[in-house]
Amino acid sequence: MKPLLALVATLSFACASLHAQEPNPNRILEGARLSAALTKLDTGLKGHLSQNGKKVPIEIFLKGKDIQFQFYENKAWRVFHLRLNDDHNDLFEFIDGKTVDFPRAKLTESIAGTDLTYEDLALHFFYWPNPKLEGNEKVGTEDTYKLRLNKPADAAGNYFAVYLWVHTKFGAFMKIHGHAKNNDLLKEFLVEDVMKVSDEVWTLRKMQVSSYKDGRRSSITDMVLEKPAKDALKGLHQ
Repeated sequence: MKPLLALVATLSFACASLHAQEPNPNRILEGARLSAALTKLDTGLKGHLSQNGKKVPIEIFLKGKDIQFQFYENKAWRVFHLRLNDDHNDLFEFIDGKTVDFPRAKLTESIAGTDLTYEDLALHFFYWPNPKLEGNEKVGTEDTYKLRLNKPADAAGNYFAVYLWVHTKFGAFMKIHGHAKNNDLLKEFLVEDVMKVSDEVWTLRKMQVSSYKDGRRSSITDMVLEKPAKDALKGLHQ
């Protein structure tokens, strides 16, 4: 599985990131995946999810191919671990001091009542095979490749097709559209701002996640992260 946690990791504009130099859809998608594994940020990020005035605290800790993510709900932290592999990702939850596989049946549940689901947290569609290049488009002022990803028969989750806009220079995604089986738009992820956290690393500062129903936007959640302080997190609550 691929993370929305990796909305942070995949959006890291590290100088070592793989640049998609040819309009080959497999290379472009591979570059977006590798940008997560090449993240050099080894401190934690604090932030929040915001919807209708309600803020849900979040913390993210990135270290190589391991990402930990937690959010505060019902006076307690829920902690997750995502392990990046070459051909898939594994998502776990820490429960009562134990690491437990996250069940596929819960992937479509909302995170703390926001527009984000666990399916979004994992972004496993980054590993759907046979991406199709549909051309070049602007996302704001940025040049991107537009890819279409089709859901394999054995994949879990609500999305049956995903459109992915990948930065032509940095190889990181700028926008995602998740579609239902009837091709209706279900969800949009839109990068609004990034921040520099070290000499070589840029990462997500703000992203807007919108849910759609019957062709209209029905709700919006903002994901906002803060620049690490000198006493930045070195790990998460467990």
